[in-house]
Amino acid sequence: MEEVLNYIKEVFNFTEGKPIIFTQLFFWGFFAVVLFFYSFVYKKIALRNIYLLLVSFFFYYKTSGVFLILLLFTICSDYNWGRLIHNASDPRKKKLYVTISVTLNVLLLSYFKYAYFFTDSFNQLFHTDVAFFNHFSQFTNTFLGTHFSIDKLILPVGVSFFTFQSISYTVDMYRGKVTPVKNIFDYGFFVCFFPHLVAGPIVKAHDFLYQIYQPYTLTRKEFGFSLFWIMNGLMKKIFADYIAVNFIDRIFDNPNYYSGVETVFGIFGYSIQIYADFSGYTDIAIGIALLLGFRLKTNFNSPYKAQNVSEFWQRWHISLSTWLKEYLYIPLGGNKTGTVGSYIAITFISVIMVMLTGKLWLLLILFGIAIPFTLLAYFSKAVRQTINTNINLMVTMLLGGLWHGSSWLFIIWGGLNGLGLVFHKFWLKISPIKNSNSFLTKAISVLVTLTFISFTRIFFRSSSLDTVNLIFDRITNHFGLNLFFDIIKGYSGVLGLILLGYLIHWIPLNIKEKYRTYFAELPLYAMAIVTVVIVFAMYQLMSDEMQPFIYFQF
Repeated sequence: MEEVLNYIKEVFNFTEGKPIIFTQLFFWGFFAVVLFFYSFVYKKIALRNIYLLLVSFFFYYKTSGVFLILLLFTICSDYNWGRLIHNASDPRKKKLYVTISVTLNVLLLSYFKYAYFFTDSFNQLFHTDVAFFNHFSQFTNTFLGTHFSIDKLILPVGVSFFTFQSISYTVDMYRGKVTPVKNIFDYGFFVCFFPHLVAGPIVKAHDFLYQIYQPYTLTRKEFGFSLFWIMNGLMKKIFADYIAVNFIDRIFDNPNYYSGVETVFGIFGYSIQIYADFSGYTDIAIGIALLLGFRLKTNFNSPYKAQNVSEFWQRWHISLSTWLKEYLYIPLGGNKTGTVGSYIAITFISVIMVMLTGKLWLLLILFGIAIPFTLLAYFSKAVRQTINTNINLMVTMLLGGLWHGSSWLFIIWGGLNGLGLVFHKFWLKISPIKNSNSFLTKAISVLVTLTFISFTRIFFRSSSLDTVNLIFDRITNHFGLNLFFDIIKGYSGVLGLILLGYLIHWIPLNIKEKYRTYFAELPLYAMAIVTVVIVFAMYQLMSDEMQPFIYFQF
């Protein structure tokens, strides 16, 4: 009896460092229970929404513990700001309410992602010794009996994703794209629907709210597709973990022990790993949501088929790319003009760069660079137009980099991708091959784009600038081309899997659609047999300790 009680306690208690992930047997047991009780409520829309809200709360509690409080605060806050925005007849009040809502969300997100960074940078800049104090930890320690360290900052899982979703609701309300939900339970369900809660896809209000009030529907074919996406996502995740543990992590953790050839393989391997890991999560999320009767949008569209950087960002993490476009890039002026917001954002990014170095003299250098450009823009219409059409692109990519974390590595990564987008715009004006339909031209364009994206990810994946320097040193000074065939032979298994991953990725869309549809239309007994075989095969490749999905940390 005591063992049973301990197991029940373990099921319902939060265990630090052990979030619920889709690759755990516990999750599928949890989901089976969810489906069982769902079968009694799915026809009653109001009851269904409340049930899934409670399930989502439990899921987030098991993943993040007391940080559930932040989720509850976001729900209560933006539900009420949304009502105020809708009911206000004065446009100035509408603007005030949406500004307060967005500001509160940004401050909440900034505190948990950057408060420690700001304190540390302040001390470096002004040679002070201000101690960081975690007010949230103090609050939960006092009132909820937790034992968090008050001088450390823990990032809540999924805080960026549910914050962005909540911002979309009040902004869409302000723009007149949506009307208020019927009650706070429906709003809570929109914000924290558990399949996409902690790592996306980011669901915008105008893309999802209408589904909350639709009756449950799931065709026989859709059931097959949902099962396909779940299996597909699990296979991607196991593949990603296998190549990471057996090759890629070793390269990036200790680059000095490997030749340049191995390092290059590791760089391209990381690109397929992060794709398989992240798109694997969203595939599973889409499949689970579909079983529950909700349709989430595609988040990845074979990004390594892209022939240029612009196309890549239209195919990669589509929910974030479109969110940034709708709620940041276009409001700043898009590709038409720079706005006051654009220059405030540039100033903010400059301040972050100064804080990262801890050197005030960098601010003078940045001003020194800005002044000539300002004068050139004032006297030259061509320069002014160039700045106006590209400044928001750079701002969006730099802020996208900062969204991933407060370090030079992410700023450089975002900046390089921004420069890649700007370069592509200029290249289109002079490119002699932009209208070419040659297979060779397209293949070279795909490989050049993949190479650029992969090498910018050195900054994304590395733990420090020293690691980046070591990686480039191995490639430029210790390439070891004479070891090429020995390396191929020594890592034949994992390199073969990496190559297979790319080859599957490059399969034409029409062929992929055919085998997805074929699976979805199989008789149920055949589908069950295929599923059992795939699950058995996957668990042969599964590493001893499944890794959390990469984007949990953002």
